[in-house]
Amino acid sequence: MKGTNLGEFEELVLLTVVVLKEEAYSIAITDEINRITGRKVAFGVVHSALDRLEKKGLADSRMGASTRVRGGRRKRLFTISAAGKAALLKARDQRAALWKLVPETAFKNI
Repeated sequence: MKGTNLGEFEELVLLTVVVLKEEAYSIAITDEINRITGRKVAFGVVHSALDRLEKKGLADSRMGASTRVRGGRRKRLFTISAAGKAALLKARDQRAALWKLVPETAFKNI
């Protein structure tokens, strides 16, 4: 499948979708990434990444129920797809394989 490689930020977003489970919507994802990474990530950047992930077939979305707290508006909830899981596992395995090749002394004098 073309375009299924993950960039660093897409990987963060997709991992956060997995972590948040049923609460994976744009604002919650943004807040969690900001909390975990210490970055100041804008909502729009996360929203764009989610759209890319969905177009690549790595994430799926559905509209949640409307709530009073949100003034009757509905949340767009995200889940990881089977292809998304495969992409995350591939990225993890590639990183692990590279780390295994780094000699113990590689960072000694840095």
